[in-house]
Amino acid sequence: MKIQNKVLLVMAAIIVFGIGTQTCLAQTSAGKQYQQMSRAERSAFVASEARRIAKELSGRDYDFTLAFEEDIQQSVNSYTRRIGNPAKKDIRVVLEQGRANAQVLMAPFRTHNLSPLFGLYIPFVESEFINIESSNQMGAIGMFQFIPQTGEKYGLSPADLLDVAKSSDAAARYIADSLETFKDDPMKEALALLAYNRGGQRTQRDLKLLVNDQNKQCSICALNADRGKLDETFRNESVFYVPRFFAAAIIGENPQAFGIPLPPLSSN
Repeated sequence: MKIQNKVLLVMAAIIVFGIGTQTCLAQTSAGKQYQQMSRAERSAFVASEARRIAKELSGRDYDFTLAFEEDIQQSVNSYTRRIGNPAKKDIRVVLEQGRANAQVLMAPFRTHNLSPLFGLYIPFVESEFINIESSNQMGAIGMFQFIPQTGEKYGLSPADLLDVAKSSDAAARYIADSLETFKDDPMKEALALLAYNRGGQRTQRDLKLLVNDQNKQCSICALNADRGKLDETFRNESVFYVPRFFAAAIIGENPQAFGIPLPPLSSN
């Protein structure tokens, strides 16, 4: 009996030590800013937050591939390098501009039963919350960067493209239409975001070309993984769009994890 008792005591000590070690490790990583995390901690943080954002958008669990999570992390790192960097527009300034417009941006998405995160982070990626008056080479203007033809389809006059409330409502209807288009895809929210940048028809064409029974569980991952088989516009621009959206949302919903003393953007 004495030997058995000693064995039990040793086993109990091992268990307690193991629990204590795990708690210590958890305390070591807890409270760290992203910039202070190890590479493994950063990867785990981005993976966890990307899935949380996806669930907020969709109400479901997304099954991202490791490669797609790496795409998101690269975008997070790119944004993070702009914090306190005088050579580039500081992300802290971007978030303050987002806060100033948050209620107007979110309201139409809520009205259309969509996650307000769409309304916050599409204009983050498109314009960094600047109501751009000078059109780019595609003719896009405004905070949501509608081109006049698309704006007209959603009832926007040329002047309305610079009306944040009206363009936000048009963007919400655009996303709702895209969600209907891709309703049978488990990643329909990510595809709706891609279509916002790429257009619905080209996105559908890409899916037919690259997505099959083996990779359809994460169609957006499949498109990014096989980017070399798609056109130059996808390779040079569209491939980054959805990862940037998730990266922007990760930072905007966790600013304090990046050393920015602000509440989550969606709490405004």
